[in-house]
Amino acid sequence: MTFAAPVHNKSIRFRARSFVAFTLTPEAPLDVWLESLDHWIGNSPGYFTGRPVLLDLNTLKPGPEELVALVGALGRRGIRVYAIELEGAELGPELPPVLTGAREATTEGFLPPQPPQATSDAAAGQAKGDGAEGKPAAAKETHGNDNHAAGADDAATARIGGASAGVAAAQAAGTLMVTTPLRSGQSIVHPHGDVIVLGSVASGSEIVAAGSIHVYGTLRGRAMAGAQGNGAARIFCRKNEAELLAIDGWYTTAEEMEGTSRGKAVQAFLENDVLRVVPLN
Repeated sequence: MTFAAPVHNKSIRFRARSFVAFTLTPEAPLDVWLESLDHWIGNSPGYFTGRPVLLDLNTLKPGPEELVALVGALGRRGIRVYAIELEGAELGPELPPVLTGAREATTEGFLPPQPPQATSDAAAGQAKGDGAEGKPAAAKETHGNDNHAAGADDAATARIGGASAGVAAAQAAGTLMVTTPLRSGQSIVHPHGDVIVLGSVASGSEIVAAGSIHVYGTLRGRAMAGAQGNGAARIFCRKNEAELLAIDGWYTTAEEMEGTSRGKAVQAFLENDVLRVVPLN
């Protein structure tokens, strides 16, 4: 006689999770946009490697054949598209799935709640308006003079955008303090606010911040401020040897800064959708 063990039904668990994806928004003419993308990748090799990329096509609105060609072109550049955002699209099985309901990344939920006293102090400080940084009017007045404009570097006009993964602890005020130098290959991302590095940033490393970036040593790697759409963010460093500087997706490279702001104490900021890099006097 054969006895069969009882079969226990196991429930399958489905859980909803949300992740941060990096968005590319191609624009026409596509060949010019791809050329700008190649320029970005050339200055930041491996930037998209292993990172989830969402392709926002609501601006370009390509046809079926053009879409297949675009996904293939990105794949040859090492960019893996895991989803496509295109209103009303019905794509075949050979293409990534259509994603709907995407939202811009925010810092909500990242910061610990502030105590009532801290909240009231912050509100009082904002009412006084003592802080120059973060005030658009003051920024224009400070950096609109001829001396600063003469030393400014115009950035490339391509917008790529992006962020990366890093490990660090955030302070309650939203500022990330990095007390040790960043070695080559290290990557720091801070979606809460500003990043302050007390040492130097080695070539091949990168810093991504939702706010401004302050480097009190030599900046040799890549620094990307305003990564979540903050055009008022700035980058400060004691010595500029950066491979790439970017604010809100507008960027400039080492080659474009050569001879004007390389090797100097500088600040970078956006002015009329142009990235300026000016010496700190």
